[in-house]
Amino acid sequence: MKIIMLGAPGAGKGTQAKRIADKWQIPHISTGDIFRANIKEGTELGKEAKKYMDQGALVPDELTVKLLLDRVAKDDCKNGYVLDGFPRTIPQAEVLDKALAELGDTVDFAVNVDVPDENIINRMSGRRACVSCGATYHITYAPTKTEGICDRCGKELILREDDKPETVQKRLEVYHKQTQPLIDYYAKKEILKTVDGTKDMEEVFQDIVAILGA
Repeated sequence: MKIIMLGAPGAGKGTQAKRIADKWQIPHISTGDIFRANIKEGTELGKEAKKYMDQGALVPDELTVKLLLDRVAKDDCKNGYVLDGFPRTIPQAEVLDKALAELGDTVDFAVNVDVPDENIINRMSGRRACVSCGATYHITYAPTKTEGICDRCGKELILREDDKPETVQKRLEVYHKQTQPLIDYYAKKEILKTVDGTKDMEEVFQDIVAILGA
């Protein structure tokens, strides 16, 4: 089963993608994780990706497509995978469709986690990250025992650049312009399924399970 997760930044699609991967025992493939790993390791790709991510812009297709296609060609993807953060644009979707068609394959579902912009800005601006161990928290939904201090290692927490309200707003503008057209693209292919992402996380997951078939 090959699944694409759609939804604005902060809609919760990454969390749902991981749960889908666990339930169906298929890889969760996040381009965001790949980019962050490269940034942490200081690779040339990572440095290039960081410039765009810090501005709330999308990483260009040429930095993304080859990496992704190499990943889905690996043995652990034989029974399917969940793509999280790719495709982000119509050209990327077309490249993916073409590559899969050459393998005699296709995407089975595009699941859209729908959340209004206002909810997303509130969610993301409440996130806090530990610069030392990488743990993440939320001032409302997952607070630390001591405000501003990491429970795990005791270091100070920060509001990441890409979680600041002004950056989130810019990311949402980019999303609506470049990524939202994918909703129409997959709707035309009759594989689009939309769930209400404002519900409780568990309810959202159960809605997705109902769509995919338990």
